[in-house]
Amino acid sequence: MAELQYTEVGYVKSIRGCIINVVGLNHCINGQLINFGYGSIGMILGFNEQEANVLILKEASKIRTGDEARASLEPFRVPVGKNFIGRIVTSLCEPFDGLGPIKEDAYYPIFPAAPAILERLPLCLTLETGTKVLDSMIPIGLGQRQLILGNKMTGKTTFITDTILNQKDTGVICIYVATGKARSQLARVVQLFQDYDAFDYTIIVAAPSSSPPGQQYLSPYVACSIGEYFMHRGKHVFIGFDDFTKHAWCYREISLLLGRAPGRDSYPGDIFYLHSKMIERACYLDEDHGQGSMTFLPIVEILEGDLTAFVPSNLVSMTDGQIMLDAALFGEGQKPALDLGLSVSRVGTKVQWPIIKQLSGPLRLEFLQFRELERLSKLRSGSQSDEVLEQLRSGEILRCVLRQDKDSPVAMESLVLILYAFNKKYLHKLPTLEAVNQFQLNILEFAKDLNPEIITKLRARKKMDEEIENAFNEIIEAYLNKTSGIRPEIEDEEDTDILSNIGRDILEEATSKNE
Repeated sequence: MAELQYTEVGYVKSIRGCIINVVGLNHCINGQLINFGYGSIGMILGFNEQEANVLILKEASKIRTGDEARASLEPFRVPVGKNFIGRIVTSLCEPFDGLGPIKEDAYYPIFPAAPAILERLPLCLTLETGTKVLDSMIPIGLGQRQLILGNKMTGKTTFITDTILNQKDTGVICIYVATGKARSQLARVVQLFQDYDAFDYTIIVAAPSSSPPGQQYLSPYVACSIGEYFMHRGKHVFIGFDDFTKHAWCYREISLLLGRAPGRDSYPGDIFYLHSKMIERACYLDEDHGQGSMTFLPIVEILEGDLTAFVPSNLVSMTDGQIMLDAALFGEGQKPALDLGLSVSRVGTKVQWPIIKQLSGPLRLEFLQFRELERLSKLRSGSQSDEVLEQLRSGEILRCVLRQDKDSPVAMESLVLILYAFNKKYLHKLPTLEAVNQFQLNILEFAKDLNPEIITKLRARKKMDEEIENAFNEIIEAYLNKTSGIRPEIEDEEDTDILSNIGRDILEEATSKNE
C-alpha cells in the first residue's frame, strides 16, 4: 500500500519530561508517528478535543514550545527483515552495534491486532530449552507464553540465554529484548552470544536504562513486530523479554506524566492491557497463514517472593504457566533454583516427547518428598532407618540430575538417557555424586560412538519401544563397565550397607550445615 501523502501540522503547546502536548492535530490517531524536524520524532499516546499527548521517542535536537509537529495519517511502522539477524538494534530498529545501516525487507506496524482464534493451531511441538528441569517437568511448546518469576539475582536471565544457545542448528529465530537493563548487563549477554556463535540466528533489541522512556516502552512491541515478519514466513521464533517489571515501571512514569489517575501501586488502570495486547501475539499459526510460531518467555522480578503484587498477578493470569525461582534454593547451590511446587506449564505434556513424559512423570513428586524428608531429618536426632537413608541418597542423586551449570544447554537425547538411567537405578550404582555428574556429561557422546543409529531413531520416534530400551540398557551397562572407578555389581545386602553409609554421610553433612 502506498504511503498516505496528506499531512497535518500542529504546534508544541507544552513539554513535561518525555510528554509533549501538541495542538492543531484534528485527525490524529493513537500510535501515530509525529515528526518534530531535525531527526526528532514522537508517537501519540492519547488525545482529547483540544490537544494530543505525544511521547518522545528520539530527541535529536532540543524541542521547544511553538515548534511544528507534522503527522501523516497512518500508524507507526518499523522496518523488519532477514538482515536484522545477527544485529543489535534500538526500539526504532536503528543499528546499535556500530556495524552500519540495515536494509529492510518490509515495514510492520507496532500495534497490530493479534491473530484470530481460527488462524491458530493447537500447540503440539516442543521448544527444546536445553534446561533439564524445564524439558523434563515444565515443558514449553512452540507458540506458548511462559512467565519467569523470581527475586533479584536468582538466575532468571539464564533461562532465556540458555534457551537461545540451545536453538543452534534448529532453525528457530531468537530475539532477546533488553528493557531497562544496565549497559554492563547487556554487554555480558552480547559477549555470551558472540562466544557461542548465537548471533547466526539471534537479534537483540536493546533499550538500556540510559535510553529514553519512549524507547523502553516500545522495545517489546518492536521485537514482536520483527518476530511476526519471520512467523508469517513459516519460521519458528523465540522471544525473551528481560524484563517486564522495568517495562511496567517505564509505563507508570509515562502515565503519571500524562496525568492519568494512578491505581494500585501507582500503576494506571490499563496496565493489564499494556501487556495482554502484546502477550496475545504469541501463537502457532495454521497452514493457511504459514505455520510459523512465536514463543514468549517474559521475565518479571518480584520482591521477597511476593506473587500477589499487581504486575506479577496480572501476568500470571494471561500466560500459559510460570517458572518460579526460589532464592533459598539458589542460596543452597541448587541451580537452576526452580520451585517445583509453584511452577507449572498449563500446556504441559501435550507438547512433550512421549518418552520424556513417561520417564519424568513421578520425578516432581519424588523431589518434593525428598525435600520434605531432608528437612525432617535435620530436625531429628539419632540414627535413621535404612529405608530413609536410601530415600535420601536417591533424592540427592535426583537433585544432582536436576542441577545444571549456566551456559551449558543439554540436548534432549542426553536428557532421555539420563532420566532412563535414573529410573532404572543405574545412577544409584555409581559410587559418588561426582561420578553421576561425569555420567551426565559423557553419556551422549558415548552413546553416539557405540550406537549412533539409536540416537537418530530416538529423535525420529520420540517414544519408548523395545528396540530403544534394549539399546539403552546396552549403552549404559557398557558405560558402567568401561568407566574407571565404577564398582562392579554387588549383592543386595552389601548394596544396602553401602547405601546406608552414603545416606548417613549425606545426613551428617546436612546436619552440620544446619548447625
